Amino acid sequence: MAGHGDLIRALLPSPQIDLAHLVRDDEAFAATVAAAGEIFDPELESAAHWLGGGRSYRGIDGFRRMWLDWLEPWATYHVQVEGIIEEGDRVVVLIRDRGRHHDSDAEVELLAGSVWTVRAGRIARVELYANRDDLFEASGIIRRPSRSRPPLG
Repeated sequence: MAGHGDLIRALLPSPQIDLAHLVRDDEAFAATVAAAGEIFDPELESAAHWLGGGRSYRGIDGFRRMWLDWLEPWATYHVQVEGIIEEGDRVVVLIRDRGRHHDSDAEVELLAGSVWTVRAGRIARVELYANRDDLFEASGIIRRPSRSRPPLG
C-alpha cells in the first residue's frame, strides 16, 4: 500500500516543469487540479510561513493564491524533491528550488520545504517554508534520513 509520501510525491511537478508558468496559467492550473481528482480536501488550509510570521489561505483557490503570492517576483521557478519524511499523518518534503527573478538573468537556489497533512486520504493542510531550519523548528518533526529515493541527477 502506498504511503502518504507517495501520494504527495505524485502531486509535485518534475524539476523540468516551470512552476511559475503552471500556477499563472489558468488552463494549466485547472488541468493539474482536475488530474489530482479529489485528493484535496475542499476546506484545504494552506500556510505561507515566509510572509512575516505566516499567512493562511483556504480551499484550492487559496492554495493557488498562496503560490501566486510567492511566485510574484519570479520569472521562472523549478522544484526538485530531495527527500520525503513521513511522520503519522504529516509528510515533510525537502526541496531544492531554483528560479530567476524578473529583473535578472542569474538563477538562484533555495533549500526549502513543506509539511503536508493528510486526513481521511485527502490533503487537508499544506505549510510552505522558505528554509529548512524554520520548517523543522516549527513542525517539531525531527531531521532524519529520508525514506525516499536519492536525489535525481
